[in-house]
Amino acid sequence: MKCTYVPTPRTVLAAAGVVALFTAALTLQSAKAAPRPAPDPPSATIAAHRAREINSALSGEAAGSYYDPENHKLIVNVTTEAAAGKARLAGAEARIVKHSLASLDAARATLKEKATIPGTSWAMDPKINKVVVVADRTVEGDRLQQLRTVVSSLGDRAVLKTSTDTLRPLISGGDAIWGSGARCSLGFNVTKGGQPYFLTAGHCANAVRSWSAAQGGTEIAVTESGSFPGDDFGIAKYTAADMVHPGEVNLYNGSTQPITKAGDPIVGQKVQRSGSTTQVRNGDISALNVTVNYQEGPVDGLIQTTICAEPGDSGGSLFEGTAALGLTSGGRGTCSSGGETFYQPVGEALEKTGSQLG
Repeated sequence: MKCTYVPTPRTVLAAAGVVALFTAALTLQSAKAAPRPAPDPPSATIAAHRAREINSALSGEAAGSYYDPENHKLIVNVTTEAAAGKARLAGAEARIVKHSLASLDAARATLKEKATIPGTSWAMDPKINKVVVVADRTVEGDRLQQLRTVVSSLGDRAVLKTSTDTLRPLISGGDAIWGSGARCSLGFNVTKGGQPYFLTAGHCANAVRSWSAAQGGTEIAVTESGSFPGDDFGIAKYTAADMVHPGEVNLYNGSTQPITKAGDPIVGQKVQRSGSTTQVRNGDISALNVTVNYQEGPVDGLIQTTICAEPGDSGGSLFEGTAALGLTSGGRGTCSSGGETFYQPVGEALEKTGSQLG
């Protein structure tokens, strides 16, 4: 059984692992110290780890970061020249910007307090140093005017965009992992207390108790819990352990991608998604810590990508190479017209369910 089901179902079991990553040095060199050799160009995985360390060390002077995959560069936004020097010493390209993370987080807090309107989402875009607010086509009339007023009050910290598509979770009817009247995609196989489980979207877990690998088929798993809205992850325990197939994601071309660890995402990273409706799709991570206001309620802390998805892809795997990154939550648009999707980070799902990859 793979991450998303096919007529002969297989699933994904990712083995837990820890990548030894470069540790960025954030102390200034003394005037007499020999120049340090330039570090090797980082991969997206190393850049994500390095960015976390730099942002933590710079504290209030940090303003977000992103990865340039074409040039293999980590770009770190800072608010002072002194912080820029520290970031450069740690192996990043520094960029001085106007708004700190604290200022942008305050703008997000205002949006949450005054503009939590179904059909909207917002995320800090480090490339433009602003909070980008998007309203779908259901936001109109007084609600759209309310949103415009709140965004305008934030000055140049925020920008409002509109979408002709509709924001929605991606649950549907069809094949893959089935429940009563609903179809989703399996994310990653995990273990809990030595027993086999799988992760999927929380809105799928809340809608389905008993899962099968085909419509009307024999039960293979039972939902243990689901968290949605707020988060969007769920966990189900296998009742048919022989269905578990470890270590791979279905690439729908006769091959599979081994999964060996959970990874840290970074803006700019090139990623893939596997889902039972639209199979494997590629794109980039465009934002982290995104707030999405579904009709069912808000979900915070999501990963946003440029990848399209359609109903039935919910719960499916977001990954890069051998690293598991997220579980498909929802999106706007379709794969014929273009779209964007949102993902529950897999690390948070593992922590809160007490489960492990592998």
